[in-house]
Amino acid sequence: METPLPRRLRGAGAQPGVSRRSLLFASRRRVKESARRRLREFDVGDRFSRLPLPKASVLLPLTVRAGKLHLLLTVRAMQLRRSPGEVCFPGGKREAIDKDEIDTALREAKEEVGLQPEKVEVVCRLVPGIDKMNHVVTPVVGFIEDTFQATPNPDEVSDVFVVPLEYFVKPSNYKTLPYKTSSGYSGWMHCFIYDDHERKMSFKIWGLTAHFAVFLALVIFGKHPTFKVEYDLDNLISSAETNFMNLYASIYERKKSNL
Repeated sequence: METPLPRRLRGAGAQPGVSRRSLLFASRRRVKESARRRLREFDVGDRFSRLPLPKASVLLPLTVRAGKLHLLLTVRAMQLRRSPGEVCFPGGKREAIDKDEIDTALREAKEEVGLQPEKVEVVCRLVPGIDKMNHVVTPVVGFIEDTFQATPNPDEVSDVFVVPLEYFVKPSNYKTLPYKTSSGYSGWMHCFIYDDHERKMSFKIWGLTAHFAVFLALVIFGKHPTFKVEYDLDNLISSAETNFMNLYASIYERKKSNL
């Protein structure tokens, strides 16, 4: 027999016979639909697909837990040659079999954490970034079920964890780090320390991974973060595209001059 919901969980308009499961399902659906609407406004599609730099993609997997959006991240295996032990999203370089950035992100997520492509509801592609190897990296945003159990490929991934998306606009442990690209472009990057109290572990989230997480949170929540960002928040998508193209131009001009 279904246990009636306490009054505080029913909500003003809920009927006494509504089950906890039904209420949670409706709440999860509202959270996802609100995020979908925002994300679709910022979908860049294939606008940057033809830029003449090597391509890569990452999947930004969103899930709803306890009525709030969470973001799944991975920790790179320590035996990897590049960036061992760093936090990142599932992803990697584009391969010949990939028809677009979405294919790349889904293929890599399957290889790294066992996430089947058909279990991802792809919503959009956001403004790309450029990594340390001068790849144009496209963030692909998709919803996954909260019941997903990752099966990390030990050759690539040592851990998988989730962070409330709101942490990337309202963190408890945040700082900035300076950086300079090989083309001489200088700036600063976000750095978050997330304490997973349940697992008694801390994770450092920085660089391009933090950059994508912050932008995703800004898009979905539409509010000012507790720290400085490099965007005009009243014109978020246009300022993000301008920032990206300025970085791209500095790298591309250097590559041409070295030919």
